[in-house]
Amino acid sequence: MTINRAYPPLEALFFALIPCAGQGSRAASPGAKQYQVIAGQAMVLHTLAAFSAVAQLSRTLVVVAPGDRFFEALPHSSFDVAACGGASRADSVRNGLQTLLDAGAGAHDWVLVHDAARCLVTPAQIRQLMEACAHDAVGGLLAHKLPDTLKSELRRSGWQAGQQVGESRVAATLDRSDKWLAQTPQMFRIGMLMEALDAAGGAVTDESSAIEALGLAPKLVAGSAQNFKVTYPEDFGLAEAILTSRHGAG
Repeated sequence: MTINRAYPPLEALFFALIPCAGQGSRAASPGAKQYQVIAGQAMVLHTLAAFSAVAQLSRTLVVVAPGDRFFEALPHSSFDVAACGGASRADSVRNGLQTLLDAGAGAHDWVLVHDAARCLVTPAQIRQLMEACAHDAVGGLLAHKLPDTLKSELRRSGWQAGQQVGESRVAATLDRSDKWLAQTPQMFRIGMLMEALDAAGGAVTDESSAIEALGLAPKLVAGSAQNFKVTYPEDFGLAEAILTSRHGAG
């Protein structure tokens, strides 16, 4: 099915979609990392607190894996939960979009997809993305200009004699002037994003990649270095320190 990308000038609503069905194997944590406690509560609850503070959002939907009962004992008046998580992030997002449409959202409405494990996002950053992309023809994403020198890795077939198997070595230094680290939220029209995910399949790791595959160019909106995705074991301590600092400042 092809979605008409020339959306009528209707007053579009804003929805948030939080895929929360992953297991986070790189975090080396017991159970799903988004449920690990950081600064007094599960990581995903910090994420949801940021979205609940954005009044412009009509609804926030959390997509969990079938059988996931984490939210059953928790009051969640500010968000809804759908047990329609798929085998990949893209599948979970696609299923969540369909849930939003089934509940009355329109193909022309906006959806902000955000990683459950980006628990340091702020309401101000969410609103910044909404304001920057609300009148854009494509949509966009929060991103952070690459601050470090960027290296590419030498592939094993190119290694010289004497180098050990398993070593990582530099192949080249790359120009970083036009490089950005993709973050979330990523904001697109629901219909356009569904079309993009249907065409791209489950292999894409973010929504922008699927949109790009349609030949479109999402807008880059400057985010923050603190809006990182908790991925590796050392990330938990850094996220805890930042959240504790914020709460102390408040």
